[in-house]
Formats: sequence, C-alpha cells, structure tokens
Amino acid sequence: MRALSCVLALSVVAGCGGGQRETPSVRYAVGPISNACNASERRASNPSLCGCIQAAANVELSSSDQSRAVAFYRDPHSAQEVRQSDRKRDEDFWKRYSAYVDRSERMCKGL
Repeated sequence: MRALSCVLALSVVAGCGGGQRETPSVRYAVGPISNACNASERRASNPSLCGCIQAAANVELSSSDQSRAVAFYRDPHSAQEVRQSDRKRDEDFWKRYSAYVDRSERMCKGL
C-alpha cells in the first residue's frame, strides 16, 4: 500500500510540469472555438484539428476573447474590421488573436 501511495504521489508531481513549453504532441480540447470550427462548413475542419485549435486558444485567449473570436467563423469579414480598427481595445485583442493563430499553426500543423 505504501509503494502504491509513493507511485501515485510521484505521478501527480510529475504531471505538474514546469512552466509552458511547446511539445511535439498534439493537444485536444473542447470549447467555444472547437464548437464553431466543427460547425463551420470549411473543408479542412475535423474534430482533431478543431480540438487542437481550441487547445491553442485555451493558452492564448481569455474566455471573452474566445467568444469574440467565435464570431469570425460566422462572419469572416468582422475579423478584417477588427484588424483594421484604430480602437485600442481592438488593437490589443488583435495582438492576442495573432499570438493564438501563430500557436495554433505550430501546434496543429498536419492535422
């Protein structure tokens, strides 16, 4: 019993990790972006890709940013409007959104 407790404790500690780092393994998550991606009529969308994109969003975007990004699936032109906006709020969001796009491209390449 004591050996089992030690193994369990070690596995919990090992699972904690140390900071954020890119790994070659593909991550999968469920959330508003994966739902919008799966519901879209884009040819390249599939559950694995959409889940990976959601995992990238979970790292780079807050929940309110994710809700805002979901609108881009319904109305792609709105992304262009935000990108070209002079409002500080839109500029700040676009920086975070660009970081999310970069991360999802790295993480999800080939899916």
